[in-house]
Amino acid sequence: MNSKLVCGFFALSFCSLSAISLMVEPGFFDRSPVLLLLFPAIYVSAAKVMSLLTAYGDQGRPLSRYSRISVPLVFALIVGLTWESMVSGYQVPFVLLPPPSTIVSAFFNNTSVLWADFRQTYLKAVLAGYVIGCTSGFVVATLAVKSRYLQNGLVPMGNFMSAIPIVGIAPIMVMWFGFDWQSKAAVIVVLTFFPMFINTLTGLKSVDALQKDLFHTYAATKTQTFFKSQLPQALPFIFDALKINSTLALIGAIVAEFFGTPIVGMGFRISTEVGRMNMDVVWATILVAALAGSISYGALALLEKATLFWHASLRGMRAR
Repeated sequence: MNSKLVCGFFALSFCSLSAISLMVEPGFFDRSPVLLLLFPAIYVSAAKVMSLLTAYGDQGRPLSRYSRISVPLVFALIVGLTWESMVSGYQVPFVLLPPPSTIVSAFFNNTSVLWADFRQTYLKAVLAGYVIGCTSGFVVATLAVKSRYLQNGLVPMGNFMSAIPIVGIAPIMVMWFGFDWQSKAAVIVVLTFFPMFINTLTGLKSVDALQKDLFHTYAATKTQTFFKSQLPQALPFIFDALKINSTLALIGAIVAEFFGTPIVGMGFRISTEVGRMNMDVVWATILVAALAGSISYGALALLEKATLFWHASLRGMRAR
């Protein structure tokens, strides 16, 4: 099929869906169900457009970076407009699922409150716990790689701790460290320590025998072997742990705030506004958490790409 025809049909369908989502009234689809036939046509054309954009990006053309951005953007717009249309058109109760327009409006109308919650949860608890947990996990792994005793003791403990739910750790930490952000940071340290420890230990042990023999032949010191052989080989594992912990830390802080916190914080806001039935504010808080987690993960992914440009798994991505 001609790509220009596909894009034109998608643009027409997308504009029609936008008009419906903006002008739809409660119960609209109950009165005019025939308009639901527009949605399959939009989805088919959107899938074709995203396939064309993906193929364009895979060809390594100058605008391939923008084509990779446009695919999730088109997908998100289609989901958002469909959500808006269905919620309004079928009169879905506001308590069950508010429309995206209401969520965005609540986001901008409560920026001061959401910023205070973000500062309490993310800038204080998440960052402090993330740095302490990841750093300590890395340091202990560098010691354990030299000690069979530490490996045999800590690796099973890591498996044990990963099976403990957050709701079991959070109340204990609140009792130990109080209701402020310090207890949330302690929960995050517990959650992030062992993923970093296990990944770093696996990476440091991944050096093959030939490299070990080569450095031994060159009479390299332990420090030289670590920084020039073990650590570079472990970096992909370390970045995997950093990316996993970036989202795990935020989840842990929000859940921990359900068990005690000052009158500020994203977890506090969610639990409080649910009780008040202010679901638009709840979803706005969830939006803030999703944006923070996505930005953190994306920043670490970019740092990984810039740092590990030499690694085989990233050479093809860097060439695009």
